[in-house]
Amino acid sequence: MDRLDAMRLFTRVVERRSFSQAATDLAIPRSTATQVIQKMEERLGVRLLQRTTRTVRPTLDGEAYYRRCTTILDDVENADAAFRDTSPRGLLRVDVHGTLARHFLLPALPEFLEAYPGIQLHMSEGDRLADLVREGIDCVLRVGAPQDSDMIARRVAVLNEVTVASPDYLARHGVPMSVDALRDGHRMVGFHSSATGGLLPLQFTVHGEIQSLTLPATLTVSAAESYVTAAGLGLGLIQVPRYHAEAALASGELVDVLPAHPPSSTPVTLLYPSSRQLSPRVRIFIDWVAKQFTAC
Repeated sequence: MDRLDAMRLFTRVVERRSFSQAATDLAIPRSTATQVIQKMEERLGVRLLQRTTRTVRPTLDGEAYYRRCTTILDDVENADAAFRDTSPRGLLRVDVHGTLARHFLLPALPEFLEAYPGIQLHMSEGDRLADLVREGIDCVLRVGAPQDSDMIARRVAVLNEVTVASPDYLARHGVPMSVDALRDGHRMVGFHSSATGGLLPLQFTVHGEIQSLTLPATLTVSAAESYVTAAGLGLGLIQVPRYHAEAALASGELVDVLPAHPPSSTPVTLLYPSSRQLSPRVRIFIDWVAKQFTAC
């Protein structure tokens, strides 16, 4: 293994906190990974990694060497990409909001992969703020305002939200003509937020200001698909991005409630590490994702 490959292995061990996972990522035996790092430490004359039975962490020297390695590797990849007449290639790991991916990304994904056949895409789904570096993820797509982090955030869309309920629910509880009318016997399907640990309140725009309202909830869920399904079954009011309820609204399965008092809009954000330059494949993927939301 040459020096650049050894640097790639070292940075992956630091990011994954594991020899085994780094070796799997790079398709080499774990024993080879261990030997390469040992020889690297012997050549440099310093301990780069602190090993325990559960994890691997960089020493102070290891942190400094990791920063140097990522800079060198990024420069090499960018230099190669600038002079070779080839498409970006390699493994690209992304973590996405599942509903957004199924609606905006997956339909156009065959064209992306056909345009860039050298990219192998691994797409996981989640709604938490992943530790990109440690988990080996290149970028994440999230709904909502990003929490404070050291990642770079690129807003790609702002989604209009809508309050909906089923015709059966409205027949039983009445069609509210004002936000205050919701306090008279109405219910909501509670959505459990992984960010706050509590239920998200309903929000309504009244005279240019946002009013929050939490109604009784017989059912609480933590998945977007279950949330919409529960509303269709007449279990309460929900608020979702309009695209997520479009088909149900068109078919009459759900009804727009209080359209004159819409919820606040929701941003969609791409986040990626600020600690390193973007590789060509990550840059191309980020630009492609942003284009998929241009019609929003």
